[in-house]
Amino acid sequence: MFQKILVPIDGSRTSLAAIDQAAAIAKAFGGSVTAVYVIDPYPFTGVGADFAYGQDQYLGAATAEANAAMEDAKQRFTDAGVQAETRVVEAHATWRGVLEAAESTGADLIVMGSHGRRGLEKLVLGSVTQSVLARTKITTVVVRADGRTEPAAPAGVGS
Repeated sequence: MFQKILVPIDGSRTSLAAIDQAAAIAKAFGGSVTAVYVIDPYPFTGVGADFAYGQDQYLGAATAEANAAMEDAKQRFTDAGVQAETRVVEAHATWRGVLEAAESTGADLIVMGSHGRRGLEKLVLGSVTQSVLARTKITTVVVRADGRTEPAAPAGVGS
C-alpha cells in the first residue's frame, strides 16, 4: 500500500517517534523510507543587514545539527531493520522543503511529528505539520508529542 515513505525530522523526541512509526509502516508494507531534515538558509530575512555577519556561523551550526539528527535517524532505522535514505535540504520555510522532498522522492505517505503546541505558543512558533497538512494531497500520519498517532486525511478530504 505505502511504498515510499517520507519522514521529516528535526532531532526532537516527536521526530524520533515519527521515525519509529515510519519504520513499522515500512516493515508492514515492504516500503522504503527517506528521512529529510530541512534547513532554512535565510531564517533572518527581513530583519536587516546587521544580522548578515552570522549567516556562515548559522549555516555551519544548522548543518552540524542536521547531520547529528540524521545519524540518530539512520541508527534508529538500522535498529528497526529498515533501510533508509537520508537527505539534508535547504528551503525557505521548512514546510516547503518537506513538500519538495515529498515530490522529488515520489512519496505516497508522510509520517511526521507534531509537538502539540496550542494557543499563543502555536501562534508564535507556528506549526510545520499544520502547514504541510494544509498543502499536501499525500496521505499523512501525524505522531503527537505524547506518542499517539493521528492519521490525517489529505487536504480537502473531510473538511
